[in-house]
Amino acid sequence: MKYIIMCGYDPKKPNPKHLSIVNGEPILDRTIRLLKNNGITDIAISTNHPAFDRYDLPILHHENNYGTGGMWCDGFYPTLDPVCYIFGDVVFSPEAIKTIVTTDTDDIEFFASAPPFREDYIKSWAEPFAFKVKDQIHFRQSLIKVRELKDQFRRPPIAWEVWQVIKGTPINKIDYTNYTVINDYTCDVDRQRDVEEFNRKVFNLI
Repeated sequence: MKYIIMCGYDPKKPNPKHLSIVNGEPILDRTIRLLKNNGITDIAISTNHPAFDRYDLPILHHENNYGTGGMWCDGFYPTLDPVCYIFGDVVFSPEAIKTIVTTDTDDIEFFASAPPFREDYIKSWAEPFAFKVKDQIHFRQSLIKVRELKDQFRRPPIAWEVWQVIKGTPINKIDYTNYTVINDYTCDVDRQRDVEEFNRKVFNLI
């Protein structure tokens, strides 16, 4: 199975958050290292930003207009091959990556946090981390349905809404029990304050 690290970006922000330094290492470098430590060598980066061309990995230049009016679910690199889509702005623990790598699925599995959270978790809400997709037909059909339902969601649909459609659960209601829960410090970075929180609460650097 190929592991595609999703590194979409907001063109209004010149520096991709995936390259933020956490514990002395860019977030993307950390994810690549942890995947390789778990025996994963088929790794690619999905992006449309030239900052990632320096990596010695296949770069999948996936053009989508998320950030300029498009939908979040357009960010999944289109393929019919089995893929684990890893969100590139997430600071993963070694245990989290191991869980993702070793979890099997014949269809689609979703990985995210869920309450109650640990004290070193940097946010007060659950965050998504990855989709492991064996059945791309089911996944692609679900993404189409998300687009069709977009006006019925209370917010622009993101990972949670995609998972609700995949599982056929009520939209606009998160079921925290029907996916693989990762409850440690693993969380995504949205802004510089999150980087500082990681360095302070998790790695004791500030």
